[in-house]
Amino acid sequence: MTDKPTVSVLGTGIMGAGMARNLARAGHDVRVWNRSRAKAEPLANDGVRIADTPEEAVRGADVVLTMLYDGPAVLDVMRRAAPGLHAGAVWAQCTTAGTETLGELAEFAGAHGLVFFDAPVLGTRAPAESGQLTVLAAGPSAARDTVTPVFDAVGARTVWTGEDGSTGSATRLKLVANSWVLAATAATGEALALAKGLGVDPQDFFDLIVGGPLDMGYLHAKAALILEDRLSPASFAVTTAEKDARLIVRAGQRHGVRLDVAEATADRLGRAGALGHGDEDMAAAYFASFEEGKPPS
Repeated sequence: MTDKPTVSVLGTGIMGAGMARNLARAGHDVRVWNRSRAKAEPLANDGVRIADTPEEAVRGADVVLTMLYDGPAVLDVMRRAAPGLHAGAVWAQCTTAGTETLGELAEFAGAHGLVFFDAPVLGTRAPAESGQLTVLAAGPSAARDTVTPVFDAVGARTVWTGEDGSTGSATRLKLVANSWVLAATAATGEALALAKGLGVDPQDFFDLIVGGPLDMGYLHAKAALILEDRLSPASFAVTTAEKDARLIVRAGQRHGVRLDVAEATADRLGRAGALGHGDEDMAAAYFASFEEGKPPS
């Protein structure tokens, strides 16, 4: 084993592309696969090899990193990759897959002799592109020397949550964190929508809370996307945010916790998607506050 493990990245969307690019910049031999090859092609300029199939991408890889839409998508792609996998390879599962499919993913890893790391990441497009993600990780200490250079290349910080990825400790922490992110995003949109409806200048609201306990950088970041019409390209798309919100709601239900805000946020994001904002930043949930998605003039 070299100091720079060969890494396969399956899924090069908003997050995966940035992660693959940073892995290549850190000196790793990187192979990628994406459902739409055209979306992966620009990575070739960074020295990344583009594979036509998941099987081709993972053949000979020391670490396989999955960054796909959801748990079922991960399982489908890994099944397609299976003939190219080798026993002893590390699988860092970085997709926000929720708790429902985690058991199946860990079972797949065991059946194929893979060392499984539950490793969702916290961050959006800009942190992914700059290698500043936070990696939430659970997996055996014995294999951490292999996976640590990978996590260091894509993230500024790794938070270890346990020794056994199959228990989902990292995924559970990610869902808690995302519940706060989604609630704050929804609240930002609703505050701006109410200001619009009542004829209040948003700057008066910002000036009112400036420097106090109600002020936060995230509010200003998401509000700016709405007020300056910078919702594309998305840092975290409406459709993906809705998926995560519904994963959070179901996780709560499975553990006897009612999550009214998360459920309302999921519905709100769903309405925004139906209004044509699905590929825009999740701040576009703002438009769900208005009939037919049109703010009053």
